[in-house]
Amino acid sequence: MKLLPLAFLMIGAVPLQAQVTAPRPAPVERPAPQPGPPRTAPRRILFIGNSFTQGAFSPVRNWRAHTVTDLNGAGFGGVPALFKHFTAAVGLSYDVSLETAGGRSLGFHYDERRQLFDRAWDVVVLQEYSTLDPDRPGDPTNYLRDVGRLATLFRARNPAVRLELMATWSRPDVVYRPGSPWSNTPITRMATDLRTAADRARAATPGVAGVLPVGEAWNRAITVRLADPNPYDGIAAGQVNLWAWDHYHASALGYYLEALIVFGQITGRDPRMLGRDEAAASELGIDPAVAGALQQIAWEELQASGRR
Repeated sequence: MKLLPLAFLMIGAVPLQAQVTAPRPAPVERPAPQPGPPRTAPRRILFIGNSFTQGAFSPVRNWRAHTVTDLNGAGFGGVPALFKHFTAAVGLSYDVSLETAGGRSLGFHYDERRQLFDRAWDVVVLQEYSTLDPDRPGDPTNYLRDVGRLATLFRARNPAVRLELMATWSRPDVVYRPGSPWSNTPITRMATDLRTAADRARAATPGVAGVLPVGEAWNRAITVRLADPNPYDGIAAGQVNLWAWDHYHASALGYYLEALIVFGQITGRDPRMLGRDEAAASELGIDPAVAGALQQIAWEELQASGRR
């Protein structure tokens, strides 16, 4: 009898369990991916105004214009672009548009431009001519009428629209010169009168949520000696100039304060949360200490205005 080689015997001696094909593991059932929380659509905000909204006579006018929609196609960024930047910096989503025309009243926008903005908005900011009426300074008659007309238009498109009226600042060129209702009055008086007119328009118009106290923020900056009250006699050491070279429009500092007020009131956020080193101030050449001081002024004025 032949003996098989040992190697052959070893190969043949494979354990039985090794010769049986192992069963495949059952497929693991994975849960279907769950949809995340629905994305909140950006809030649609429209700014209607003139050069005080455009940021005229300052680098604010065309600053980051690509971040907002200019309904006139003029390429302005202005205060709306600052608002957009502030909201994005704190994680809020706003779709920002502006419809502006230098030297014009709200009546002009309603009569000549309403086809551009006659649609649904979530928030609308209305900024009137700096003396209320170009032909009759200090007369609020047309202002009251035009706020009413615009409110009716916007509420027809969205009954829940939030309307805010901007009360702007005193103008040294009409306070320190003869010929106006505010000539030879305290520099703070004109802004106070503009606020009074805005309060009247708010009281007379259903749907107007509030008044943006921009001029009163300027008054506060003057009162605490952060801002110089009279640019005609030079700017005092340690103080800033909120006006541009024409003593009428705002400087970059003035528009920055304006935007802080809008940001704080519309969003309910504390302007100080932006911080003194935030990017807009840096890009506009605003000293960090001044940026922080203006944020403080805005917060204090919003607190005071909310108690009125």
